Amino acid sequence: MNDLKLIILDNILEFGNKTNEYLKKINNTNEDYIISICRDRFSNGEGKIKINDTIRDKDIYILSDVGNYNITYKMHGFIQHMSPDEHFQDIKRVISALSGYASKITLVMPLLYQSRQHKRKGNESLDCAIALKELETLGVNHIITFDAHDPNTSNAIPNLPFDNFYVAHEILDKLIEKEDIRNLLVISPDMGAMERAKYFAELLGVDVGVYYKRRDLSKVVNGKNPIIEHVYLGSDVKNKNIIVVDDMIASGASMIDVAKDLKRRGANNIYFVSTFSLLTEGPDIFINAYNEGLFTKLYSTNVSYVPDEIKNEIWYEDVDCSLKMASIIDALHKKESLKSLYNGKQEILTKVKKKMR
Repeated sequence: MNDLKLIILDNILEFGNKTNEYLKKINNTNEDYIISICRDRFSNGEGKIKINDTIRDKDIYILSDVGNYNITYKMHGFIQHMSPDEHFQDIKRVISALSGYASKITLVMPLLYQSRQHKRKGNESLDCAIALKELETLGVNHIITFDAHDPNTSNAIPNLPFDNFYVAHEILDKLIEKEDIRNLLVISPDMGAMERAKYFAELLGVDVGVYYKRRDLSKVVNGKNPIIEHVYLGSDVKNKNIIVVDDMIASGASMIDVAKDLKRRGANNIYFVSTFSLLTEGPDIFINAYNEGLFTKLYSTNVSYVPDEIKNEIWYEDVDCSLKMASIIDALHKKESLKSLYNGKQEILTKVKKKMR
């Protein structure tokens, strides 16, 4: 009997179902790994989760996308969109419903909850660390995430396994297949994304540049000090094809400002690369920027929710990471090494050399 089981919350159904199908292919079986659950919501907004199948002594993997803003419910007759806080509460409900019967609980949270609230400045909340400690207390045995904003957040749970996977290889695999990668330069849109940009540059064998965001520290707008200007540090971008790399695109305004400056400096094609494309202000800013010729493509993944209206845009390239997710789960369940899933560097280097011939 197969003791590997998936609990897929409705905020990650498409990605979870694809992961299930890949697991079936990997193990050459027609048996589904998905456990049926029921998520109810009372009319006053309170929630409840019930597990419909047996979970005794099962190796449970809970999949949840806390960034999915398309899940709704009714509260006092009004339609409400679920926030990350509410998604996180549902994760805790699932753990509670397991009632201690599972042999192991692994939480797969591709977009790490409150990952941008990872450090404290003055008297402010430290939400990510608090959430991780809460999950540990509730009985989670292992946490899996993707491209954490700051992997050092795992220091909050030093005795709990915490795996942070990157999708650079999956994104580059598709980009190399579709784009002209000659005369390339990789750019970090800010100092915080520099390590990520350096890794992309190393894989591609090219130079790297960075923008310094000069902020007005006397003001706070939407929780941040507004950017006064982007100051570029790096080699000449004229006639270069540019890859601008970051872990997360929120509104996208900063990325577009970088693209404007790169175009002013004479850059050729500009490709945005991001694990999470939240696009919190909607797609219009990217539609307008594309129509103005400011960028060529946005490469992003399906590990967190992106509306179909954006996926269907000519400038958007969706990178499917469900095979990687299935391979991670399968290796962990079989207690196999994850080394190849962490590092596919040689495979990418081989493809780059082949494309450059």
